Amino acid sequence: MYYMQWRIPESDRGWAETMDKSIGYVIKKDSFVRIEKKEEQIAASYERGLVKDVLHSLKENKLAMICSIILLLIILASVFAPFSSYDPDKQDLMQKLMPPSREHWFGTDELGRDYFTRALYGGRISLSVGVLSMLLSTIIGTVIGTVSGYMGGKTDMFLMRFTDIFMSVPSFLFMVVINSMFPPKVWSMVIILGLFEWCQIARITRAETLSLKERDFVLASKHLGASHAQIIFGHIIPNMSSSVIVAGSLAVARAILTESALSFMGLGVQLPKASWGTMLQGAQVYIMDMPLLAVFPGVFVVLTVFSFNILGDALRNALEPKMIK
Repeated sequence: MYYMQWRIPESDRGWAETMDKSIGYVIKKDSFVRIEKKEEQIAASYERGLVKDVLHSLKENKLAMICSIILLLIILASVFAPFSSYDPDKQDLMQKLMPPSREHWFGTDELGRDYFTRALYGGRISLSVGVLSMLLSTIIGTVIGTVSGYMGGKTDMFLMRFTDIFMSVPSFLFMVVINSMFPPKVWSMVIILGLFEWCQIARITRAETLSLKERDFVLASKHLGASHAQIIFGHIIPNMSSSVIVAGSLAVARAILTESALSFMGLGVQLPKASWGTMLQGAQVYIMDMPLLAVFPGVFVVLTVFSFNILGDALRNALEPKMIK
């Protein structure tokens, strides 16, 4: 037997309890109630929000869930680093190059400083440089890409050729040259990294703008007299925030890697301040005697960058409407 699935007005449901033997269909009395409840459940399942989409994506991706926990632990440990019982810069030459123990979880370095505490403080600097430079590069790239895609014509051609010039320059070597000309401070690292990481974000936002500016809500805003700035900052940028968030999460990973490389070469954060790059720089002298001095900061860099990359993929799955199942 088959059960009918179409909706019948309330006034006509009396005959629905009868059976038409000529066609062999049966309508149960509670069929309409069950169909209405099913439609309500389907409608409720499509009511998704940003937090629900992200949590749903993390539940489906176990690796992303593990990476988010690891990244949260690293961030919390770096934030609460001042609560450590050791001073990261206090030297004790009688305790230098000690192996890991109950007193010193990661051992001590060549000057007798607690290596675990220095790793936590190094995370504060590396994460701060990565996040702040990401914000700067995201702002620059979003503005340039959105204006380029929205205005079009000569403005688009000029801004995109300007972006191509930046992308064609070997950015790492250029950052080495510029960083050697400025005092090696944290703020200089943030500015230098932010000025060289915006090109990819600009291309992403330009492509999104080319699609969004032809949508009905943008055309309606134009006819209602909205200015270009109101359309760009009030309609276009908010509607491509998902792509900007994903690009920003990946930019943090690149910035942390670049900062660690520059600090390892002695062109980034300078001693006595600790960052994961400066810790790797100091560990290279004792790589044969104390390899753990290079392992601990290296593991922190790998875990942090890997976690940001995996979370970037999870955010893409959660925030892109076409990829939501």
